[in-house]
Amino acid sequence: MTIPAGPPPTGSGDGERGRLKLLAVTACPTGIAHTYMAAEKLAQAAESRGIDMKVETQGSIGAENVLDDNDVNHADGVIVAADKDVDLSRFVGKRVLTVGVAEGIRHPERLIERVRSAPVHTGGDPVRPASQEGGKERSVAYKALMNGVSYMIPFVVVGGLLIAVSLSLGGHTDPSGGLVIPEDSFWMDVNNIGVIGFTLMVPILSGYIAYAIGDRPALVPGMIGGWIANTGSLYDSKAGAGFIGAIVTGFLAGYLVLWIKKVKVPKFVQPIMPIIVIPIVATTTLGLFFVYVIGKPISWVFEHLTDWLSGMTGTSAILLGAILGLMIAFDMGGPVNKTAFLFGSGLIATGNQTVMGMCAAAIPVMPLGQGLATLIRKRLYTEQERETGLASLFMGCFGISEGAIPFAAARPAQVIPANMLGGAVAGAVAGVAGVEDAVPHGGPVVAVLGAVSGVPMFFVAVVIGTMVTALTTVTLVDISERKRRGAAVAGGGAPGAEPALVGAGVDPAVSQQAMTGAAATGVSASAGEAAGTAGKAGAAPPAADDPDGGGPVLSGYLTGRTVKVSLDARDKEAAVREMAGLLARSGKVADGDELVRTALRREEQGTTGLGEEIAIPHAKTDAVTAPVVGFARSVEGVEWGSLDGTKAKLVFMIAVPEADASDEHLRILALLSRKLMDAGFRARLTAAADEAAVLGVLGEIR
Repeated sequence: MTIPAGPPPTGSGDGERGRLKLLAVTACPTGIAHTYMAAEKLAQAAESRGIDMKVETQGSIGAENVLDDNDVNHADGVIVAADKDVDLSRFVGKRVLTVGVAEGIRHPERLIERVRSAPVHTGGDPVRPASQEGGKERSVAYKALMNGVSYMIPFVVVGGLLIAVSLSLGGHTDPSGGLVIPEDSFWMDVNNIGVIGFTLMVPILSGYIAYAIGDRPALVPGMIGGWIANTGSLYDSKAGAGFIGAIVTGFLAGYLVLWIKKVKVPKFVQPIMPIIVIPIVATTTLGLFFVYVIGKPISWVFEHLTDWLSGMTGTSAILLGAILGLMIAFDMGGPVNKTAFLFGSGLIATGNQTVMGMCAAAIPVMPLGQGLATLIRKRLYTEQERETGLASLFMGCFGISEGAIPFAAARPAQVIPANMLGGAVAGAVAGVAGVEDAVPHGGPVVAVLGAVSGVPMFFVAVVIGTMVTALTTVTLVDISERKRRGAAVAGGGAPGAEPALVGAGVDPAVSQQAMTGAAATGVSASAGEAAGTAGKAGAAPPAADDPDGGGPVLSGYLTGRTVKVSLDARDKEAAVREMAGLLARSGKVADGDELVRTALRREEQGTTGLGEEIAIPHAKTDAVTAPVVGFARSVEGVEWGSLDGTKAKLVFMIAVPEADASDEHLRILALLSRKLMDAGFRARLTAAADEAAVLGVLGEIR
């Protein structure tokens, strides 16, 4: 075929002359449906143009149809339709076009035209997604920040829990040293291991922020920069810059490395640039910049905040408590937090224990509040964040404020103000109540061990502050998510969370409550001939004989009992309830109400309307006893918030128990997503006259 005007293809020229050979990679960070929809759309568009295309999918079940070296060598171009990082190093020397996964679904033909003149990937700068019309993507900065947080969380959890366990089992109160663990004891060794974890979490955060921006050459300067930021003695400060300093050094290191990569160097130097030159230059530059430029203001702030607090000791207890609470909650281990803590602990020796009492009440509020927030509004948090929330609650009980750092680093604009408000309230309540703390430590553990006077009011202050932080956090996060989703819908951008099976994370009430579906109105789609043969979608054992007619399909998860040719509901919530009632006909629904609640919580995270008049609501919950799939059609369509603006007329619902969330249900979702991109299949499904005919069409999925 004739290549349009522009730079020539970059393939090897072997094979059938004139036939364009393209590769594609599709991926989405939250699930698999959009991954496979984009793959199918690109493959269809290439086939219609007589173009050879191989598509690698990176879904929740791992990479499939992986591109090998031979594929890359003979390719004329590569389309990367992904909303997560994809390794592009294997495509050096090839034309690479990167876009969001939504573009692969919406405009596959346009991408095929654009890749022919896309820039050749040199392996220097990371290829960023090309601009999309109306696209709404997470920014590079956000993705880098979340990359750092995800790597930091295990260090926070392991370090914090080891410290908490060692303090609770091996520690005792000591007026001169807070909670003290005897030297040379077993629990001191456990505590030291935990301290190492906490020490590493700051450079890890910085390093992996830098890595997400500048790739491997940025990892070393990012980590060393984070260590410097957290070591105040290097720049004459009594406290390091903490996690906020790590965020700063992470971004500085990442963008510094990107800038160095753009410098033209002789060819003989190029091989050692990423492993020697760039790391050394970036690390030295960043380290000296932090010590001599950024570090000095931090030291100045520390000194002057201490002097300012000293002048407030005679003022109102409510005001002083609120100020100390604000400072304790601001940076959790940073210079502002340390200033307040050292100010309070320093006054203990003078006989003034009320100031430390204010600090002690504020210290646990952040981890307790953030942990409580993950329990109040689970849908706002990922599974990893919910697990971190439980660890944060435990750390809060032992006065380890760093348990809230992962939440503050991930959502600083929402979490830090909420932490400060709760800390201020706790400090003020403790101040007005005259709570005293005889040891330089905080949290409920010091009250349990007898170091606090005014214990009832101490706990009142902690509880009130925790509730304020939790409620403020979920309110601000919810507002932020609604704004983001609203902007995405208004802009027609990339899909939000795609149908990954997201569970509620709750314990089900295992009652034998079954929902019954609404009665059919008798309205059916126009009659048509259903093509395809009924069959099984995989090797899973078939379901029991279906008394309603039609054989089991989709590995036996969908039968005639869970098919309805005419959906009565006119809105999304009613449709979810009706679909849950449809699934209950299978006898696999233990708690219909909980199934509905879980599915609706999933919808609040992001619409499961895929476009093309398709919706796949789903739930991972023990409200069902076994995997089950249902299907229903809506003649008029249900408004599902699909980003292409279409109403859902073909509705599938998938439910799997928490304990049975194997790859099988992901395989079913992948098969559905691929097949539903076939316009002919959708037409046959729409035209099927009755449940048996619908099952016959669905039997094509294999």
